Amino acid sequence: MKKLIINADDFGYSRAVNYGIVDAHTEGILTSTTLMTNMPAAEQAFKLGKQHKTLGIGVHLTLTCGRPLLDTHHTLVDAKGDFKKNAQYQQKFHIDPDELYKEWKAQIEKFLSSGLVPTHLDSHHHVNNLEPMLPVFKDLAQEYNLPVRNNFEQDKDDNLITTDYFQYEPDILLADNDKIIKHFGDAETVEIMCHPAYIDKALMGGSTYVTPRLEELDALTDARIKEKFLGDTRFQLITYGDLSREGSLQ
Repeated sequence: MKKLIINADDFGYSRAVNYGIVDAHTEGILTSTTLMTNMPAAEQAFKLGKQHKTLGIGVHLTLTCGRPLLDTHHTLVDAKGDFKKNAQYQQKFHIDPDELYKEWKAQIEKFLSSGLVPTHLDSHHHVNNLEPMLPVFKDLAQEYNLPVRNNFEQDKDDNLITTDYFQYEPDILLADNDKIIKHFGDAETVEIMCHPAYIDKALMGGSTYVTPRLEELDALTDARIKEKFLGDTRFQLITYGDLSREGSLQ
């Protein structure tokens, strides 16, 4: 049996993103999401999370979007105090790991202060798997005893909980079930990343990935897609909260 976590990134980005993610869960096959605690719609996302208790919600650690929660940084921000853009981290760069630890810890603590219990950790734009950021990410995962997205090479000594496989592209959901089974091979637990959303001004002005989110929302709530997974006993839809340590390490 393939245990699938279908996870939407960017909960909290904007109201339209929030509503799209909730609809993908209540009307479709989305099981999980991760929340950007530094973004303007985070408070609304907290409220929606409390209303939809079957939706697994983790922390989407942020370094490349919006403003940090702390105002004491100088290596993570631009002259206006905003986080530097993703392109900043594509070539040679410098960050203070202590600044990063304090900021990401503040983001986790803000999540906890909402009263919600996080299911796992991942990061916006996958910055957690960059060499200077990865040790900080691992330390926080261990400190809070949280599962992580399987988007970096792990050592068994890390003792991290994760899935057997991570699927970057959600298009696989449209494939024939037999092809999906073959694609995931021996993996028993799989996360499929997606970005469903409605569109509002905040998303249009802030993201380079906009219209495809509507297509993903449509696929996740399509009646045929729902039947394809819910009607096939070879699949089980789960959240990160359902993972156990046994058999979860790479």
